Amino acid sequence: MAGNRFLIVGGVLSAAASVLHLAVIAGGPDWYRFFGAGEGMASLAAQGSWIPTVTTLGIASVLAIWSAYAFSGAGLIPRLPLARTALVLISAIYLLRGLVLIPALIVNGGAVMPFVLWSSLIVLVYGLAYAIGTWIAWPALSGRRAGT
Repeated sequence: MAGNRFLIVGGVLSAAASVLHLAVIAGGPDWYRFFGAGEGMASLAAQGSWIPTVTTLGIASVLAIWSAYAFSGAGLIPRLPLARTALVLISAIYLLRGLVLIPALIVNGGAVMPFVLWSSLIVLVYGLAYAIGTWIAWPALSGRRAGT
């Protein structure tokens, strides 16, 4: 199980996304706009509201936890609770978020905002890394020890 490249890549990508979310908080309203959080979040950040910070910290925390599960599944850190379940759910969430692109393209006649296009494609890569890595690690993630 150690060295599962797909889960390592997935973990690094999730960790990078987590750090990027923290950078958005530090970057302020312009960063919220640039990274697609919307004018509402950017305006709230400009007004000094705590809502963008707490929301973005929450997302960064979830991504960091997902990164830890990928590294756990790859055998780089100790096995985390419910590893199989968590990795399947993380894979599904990333894949479903990535596949949002398909109905968006259908509804909009093939034209979507660049943020929707790029974020969907990026997250689809994350989901594939987690899904393939989970599939490869599946037998080792059973939690059962040899001889028991």
